[in-house]
Parts: sequence; structure tokens; C-alpha cells
Amino acid sequence: MLNLHKSLLIKLFAVTLGIAIIEIADAASPDAKDTKPKANQEKKLATTSAKPLASKPKVESKVLSALIDSEIEKKLKEEKVTASAKSYDSEFQRRAYLDIIGRIPTANETKSFLDDSSPTKRVKLIDDLLADDEFGKHMADIWQSLLLPRISDNRRVQTEPLTTWLENHFNENTGWDKIANELLTSTGPQDKNGSITYFISNGSVDKMTDSVSKLFLGVQLQCAQCHNHPFVDWKQKDYWGLAAFFMKVQANPPRGKDTSSPTVSEGKAINKNKKSLPEAAQFVPAKFLASEEAKLNSSEPYRPVLADWLTSKTNPFFSKAMVNRMWAQFFGKGLVDPVDDMHDGNPATHPELLDELAVQFAASNFDLKFLVRAICNSETYQRSSKPNESNKDTNIALLAHMPIKNMTPEQLFDSLTTVMGAATKAEQKLGKVKAAKNQPKGQRAQFVAFFQPEEGTSPLSYETGIPQVLRLMNSPQMNSANIIQRLVDKNTDTKTAIDKVYLSVLNRMPTDEEFSRMSNFLSQATDKNKGLADVLWVLLNTSEFTLNH
Repeated sequence: MLNLHKSLLIKLFAVTLGIAIIEIADAASPDAKDTKPKANQEKKLATTSAKPLASKPKVESKVLSALIDSEIEKKLKEEKVTASAKSYDSEFQRRAYLDIIGRIPTANETKSFLDDSSPTKRVKLIDDLLADDEFGKHMADIWQSLLLPRISDNRRVQTEPLTTWLENHFNENTGWDKIANELLTSTGPQDKNGSITYFISNGSVDKMTDSVSKLFLGVQLQCAQCHNHPFVDWKQKDYWGLAAFFMKVQANPPRGKDTSSPTVSEGKAINKNKKSLPEAAQFVPAKFLASEEAKLNSSEPYRPVLADWLTSKTNPFFSKAMVNRMWAQFFGKGLVDPVDDMHDGNPATHPELLDELAVQFAASNFDLKFLVRAICNSETYQRSSKPNESNKDTNIALLAHMPIKNMTPEQLFDSLTTVMGAATKAEQKLGKVKAAKNQPKGQRAQFVAFFQPEEGTSPLSYETGIPQVLRLMNSPQMNSANIIQRLVDKNTDTKTAIDKVYLSVLNRMPTDEEFSRMSNFLSQATDKNKGLADVLWVLLNTSEFTLNH
């Protein structure tokens, strides 16, 4: 679809404005050499290492950044590959904004950063973004989507209480162990405790078991629900041993005309009602994954016992699972890929790095900002996305250059809003968007639902189709003549106006060739403002704007 998108835009450039599209290298070559060993599943089942995580003192963030670079460079030397150059300031700033707070910078923010001559300005920018409340909002967007499955059973569940709960915790930098513990042990009404949304959205024992194993343990256990796993040495008893911790949970989701708040509680009796359980359900003693049976008091809740084991600093799964997900969030692909399928038959591309990051994440008391700071200050993260002759055909997992990622729907909406501002009532009416009390959130939710990729879609795979492309091109907001007036004063000279549009949309200054094309186009326009609006529209529809590079 990327090529189709580009071809459409090239025609628009040629016919409408007579200028050329800015090309960006694809995220990965289809002929790239795979440096990852393959699992030999035909000979024997893959095992899952459950060795307790080592314990080490916490190092400084910059030390961990250096370790990241050392491990990545080690593999590059083995493969005799030369890394791409360091990214330009404009590339780095835009990438950091998108990855840390979920939107592109404004024109003023861009200019301020580009004009700053301080040698430590990148370090400062990362710290400033982590301290911004938009960090929590962006992380909540990501985790709300992971925690709440998109199924028809959930259509009445209000997601905002969980999103707000997550946003507050991420901004307060609550340890990931504490966030996970609260989620897994949550009780009470939703209007008093937003975290119970997780349970009412995964309202059955099997759904909860599947979700917990994938999100907090990095393991796909669902195949062992009704039989032993065909490729990994998980047994059916492993599945139902983990599921046993949820057998006493009572989730009461919203129903019909009932206006009372949904609730979650944990009773004293195990639920043995087969109607609410899969046919393959087994009633076995509660057992920690790849470990011993749990010591439980039948008159007390079971989930706190599971949560304490799961969030332990020595747990062999918990820290690795989150580190791997965070790595994928910033690089488009985990050190283990898929991120929720960690076992010995699917080894990490850089196993020593994964181990050390997990150990340090645990040593930091599961400090997410510490982990993000270490990743973003690394040379690996700050490389250009443009490949060189040495690395253009190498596997993207080597990270010889920065992978190009798709913006998430939330990033795309918030970046469009950063450039254009919120839609006016007239634009909403043209777009047939209902004006509601919480209009901005309602409009954002509609946009996200329309652009949401299929579950499991790689950020490195361009999946957007013609309907999404046409919606961007034809939306009333993007075709409104008022937009350019919000960005550029009508009396502004041509050079300043063009610079402002480029800074606003692409977060960089135009090249000499681009400026020449744009100024030539504007000189022929009968109305300068309408001409500038056309320039803005075209830049907003380029791959350079819609991709995170």
C-alpha cells in the first residue's frame, strides 16, 4: 500500500502543484538477510527458560545507554556492517516527540530546538518530554489498547476510567510492578477504581489468563488451553494452573438499562459453573508459570498471591516482558519478536542486552522513565533512518539504521491537531461529526477507530488502505481555507510563510530545491493564501508526515 500511497501523492504533486514528493526509505528490505536463528520445532518442543532474574545494583542511565550501544555494535561488527550516521537535530526531535509524548513538535518548539547550540540539548529534550503530562497520555493510549481487547462483548464498557487511571500512574512514574499489581488485584466499582476496567473487559477466566500471560509474562499460553502446546513445552496443566488464580473473580460488566457502576470482586468460592468456562476447563491447584504450586488460603483472595510472585524482581518473565515491549515501542520490533512469544525456540537477537536491560529495569524498581531515558540517549536510537551502502540490505533487527515506523492512529490525530488545531464547528458539520460535550475526545475516538490496524500488525508494516488515504485527503478540516490563517499571517512574506509551513508539518526547513518549487508555485497562484493552503495540504498527505522516521 505504501507504493500506492506514494503514487497517488506523486500525481497530486505533479498535477496540482508541480513539485516532487520527498521519498523515505522503506523500513526493511524484503530481501534482508535474517540474522536470527530458526527454532528446530520438528525435532523437539521449544523450552522456556525460567531461571530467576539476576540481581545487580542499579547503574546510571548513561551507563545503560552505553551498554545498549556496545551490544548493538558488537553484532554489527560480527556481521561486518557499518551503521548509518547520527540523525540530524530535526530528525531526532521529531522522533523523540512522537515516541515519548505521541505527537510532532509545533513550529515554535522545532525552531527553538534547532536554534539551540547547547551540546546537551538532546539530553535535556528527553528529560523535558518525560516530565510532560503528554507522556502519560501517550503511554495510556498504548496500554489501554493492549489491556482492552476489541471484541463485541466490550461495546458497552467505558474505557475512559482505565485510560485516566493509567495516565495518572505513568505521569507519576509509578513503578511498573505497582501498576501491574494494582491491575491484577483490582476490586470495587469502576467509578471509584478505573483499573477494574481491565477485568470487566476480559470478563472470563480464559480471556484473563490469555491476557496476563501475554502482557505481563511475554508468553503465548493460549494454545495450551485445550491441549498441550504443539511447539513449546507448555502443558494444559500450566494453563489451568495459572487460570486457577482467577477462578474466584466475579466481574459484573454494564448490562442493559442498569445504570449502576460495573464492579469486580473476589469471592470465597471457586466458580465451577461450566457455562462461564470453556469446555476444556480443568480445576487444578493454582501454580506459578514454570514454577511451583502456590500456597493459598481458600478463604482469602488468590490474585494478590499471583501478583506478588509475578512482580518480583527475580521473576524470570516479568521484567524481560516489559523491557521487550518498550524496546519494540521505540524501535518497531522487540529484541524478541513477536513480543509476546518469548521462549528458547524464539531467541532474542541480542540476548545479553535483553538480560542486562531486564536486570537494570528491576534494579531501578521498574522505573519506566529510567528505561526510556537510557534507550533514547543511546547512539543506537539517535541514528538516522537513512540506510547506507553497507546496511541497506541488512536485517532491520541489527539496528544499523533507525527503523521507519507507522504513526499510531493516536499519534496521527494528535499530530494533525498540532498542525491544524481542533476542528471548528463548521468543519465538524461538513464532516458530519456530531457536536457533543466532549467533542474533541469523541472526534479523536472516531478517527482512531477508523485508522486502527488489525491486532498484531507490525509498526514496520504499512497497512493503511485507500479508504484511510482518501479520508485524510478529503476531510473538511484538511481542506479548510481557515487552516493556513491559523499558521501564517496573511501579510507574511513568501519565504517566511514557506518556512513556517515546513516547520509546522515536517519539522524542518525546506531544502533549496523545495523552496524554489514552492515559491514558483505561489508566484503563479491567484490567491497567495489559497496557494499556501494547497502547499500545506500536500505536505500533510506525504509519507514524510505520516511516518515516524
